[in-house]
Amino acid sequence: MNASAHYPRSARRGFSLVEMMACVSIIGIIAFMAIPSVTRMRSDSERNLAIARAEALNLAQASYIQVNGRTQAALNWAASSSAEAKYTLLRPYLSFSETTLAAFMPSGYAVTFPPSITSMTKVALTSPSNTPIYY
Repeated sequence: MNASAHYPRSARRGFSLVEMMACVSIIGIIAFMAIPSVTRMRSDSERNLAIARAEALNLAQASYIQVNGRTQAALNWAASSSAEAKYTLLRPYLSFSETTLAAFMPSGYAVTFPPSITSMTKVALTSPSNTPIYY
């Protein structure tokens, strides 16, 4: 004799196969809708971090000029031939700085420093797809 025949339906424990399939399908639908949003939020946050770091470099340039004087800052900037050398000049003026420029910027993002520091031109920021980001 079937054990479930002795008990009314409300007293039985567990879920039926149909109930389990409904739960799994609902969870699947929610995941299907949520995963693209999470991915988009992550890429947006990396883009915002890159913009914030580029702005920090702009402020560091201004601080560098104030501390060293316009003439000395221009001479030091011109003597720094690479972006990494220019980043090394600015590192003491950044509140958060990594040892290299590549580590400072989020993965795939790149900055190009202006040729002259005294022009007070913003650093150019490019995305991982090499499109310029205007900020």
